[in-house]
Amino acid sequence: MQNLDSTVVATALPSMARDLGEDPLVMGVAITSYLVALTVFIPLSGWMADRFGAKQVFMAAIATFTTASVFCGLSQGLAEMVAARVLQGLGGAMMVPVGRLLLLRRVKKSELLTATTWLSMPALLGPVMGPPVGGFLTDFVSWRAVFWINVPVGILGLLLVWRIIPPLPRIVPPPPDVPGLALVGGALAALMFAFETLGRGLVPNGVALGMLALGAALAVLAVRHCLRARNPAIDFSLLAIPAFNVTVVAGTVFRVGASMVPFLVPMSLQLGFGASAAQSGMISFATALGAFAMKPMAQTALRWVGFRNVMVWNAVIAGLLVMACAAFRPGWPIPVIFAVLLVGGLFRSLHFTTTNTLAYADVPQPKLSAATSFYGTAQQLPGAVGVALAAAALQASVALAERPAATMADFSVGFLLGGLLMLISGPMSMRLPPDAGEGVVAGRRRG
Repeated sequence: MQNLDSTVVATALPSMARDLGEDPLVMGVAITSYLVALTVFIPLSGWMADRFGAKQVFMAAIATFTTASVFCGLSQGLAEMVAARVLQGLGGAMMVPVGRLLLLRRVKKSELLTATTWLSMPALLGPVMGPPVGGFLTDFVSWRAVFWINVPVGILGLLLVWRIIPPLPRIVPPPPDVPGLALVGGALAALMFAFETLGRGLVPNGVALGMLALGAALAVLAVRHCLRARNPAIDFSLLAIPAFNVTVVAGTVFRVGASMVPFLVPMSLQLGFGASAAQSGMISFATALGAFAMKPMAQTALRWVGFRNVMVWNAVIAGLLVMACAAFRPGWPIPVIFAVLLVGGLFRSLHFTTTNTLAYADVPQPKLSAATSFYGTAQQLPGAVGVALAAAALQASVALAERPAATMADFSVGFLLGGLLMLISGPMSMRLPPDAGEGVVAGRRRG
């Protein structure tokens, strides 16, 4: 449901902008506001799951996300949309990390890769279905329907969780690190506000720069506090685990670049090619189709080449494929564009499967709640940064060229920047030992 929502909203953005009387690039805040809220509340998810029970928190999160989807569909202006998306972010912040925690506490290390693959396969139905479903609903029903489709999915999810998932025993955690949570949340919110507004005319530049400085200061205070606190909101001691460290640091850089693609592709097809929402959705879904096709092959790839080689060389290949999208122009044959997006989806999916498995490969059981919160934040923050960076790159390119609206030349700047970030993450992964993740892949080929 969450993955479906993120892809259908990107496809529906131009239509939402026209209906609500906003600039399409400004409407990117409908995505980033959700991602910011998601990121701000994720650090609390591990403590909530331990304190109130993972199953109970998971069900409450699904209910919150579904209810917020209804409010999104009823929004009559940008402010209402942002408020509803923030509520959705609160639900999503508890939904994904806590759902992953329910799984991780029941699998052996040797089963981790298989379990992670099974966990992500159904989730990829969202991105596969999202672009064509979002385009169809936007063109033939309304952009509001892209939110209302979450209602039956959410109700079904609640029933299945209640019926199938056994409750985990509750843990009596120490009191939450309220000062740490406040500092981390404040830093993330201030920084994302600055990234979203700086140089875009939404607020005076002085306000945006002030929020950037405030966010940076709060981030420094948050890190200092968490390094000293007994039970910190973000457990930085996890970075002493080499596999966790590399997947967080290098993986974050990769995800920032990769997160620019789902925003840039449908927008470029509609604003640069003149395609309808339905047409752009049918083309955009090639990326998700490639990601879905890679999942069954990921175990074989990791068994043959190893986690380290995938982290290093796959990042380079995936980055170059995104940079190739900068060459897209209206004269290109649609099958060629579809093929480039599909192959790019294959390699990005392999990278995500690798990082999602490697992150927990060496984390001890008592640290799993802290690790899911930390890694969940590291997964979601790049999504918000990527969309904000893509929108900022577009607007900067339009302004420098003194064009009245974005053209394919401006989207090329965004694709080049996204691909470059992904490519850079490859050398950053060379710190991994050659046998990284060996214990989670049965039958790893040596040599």
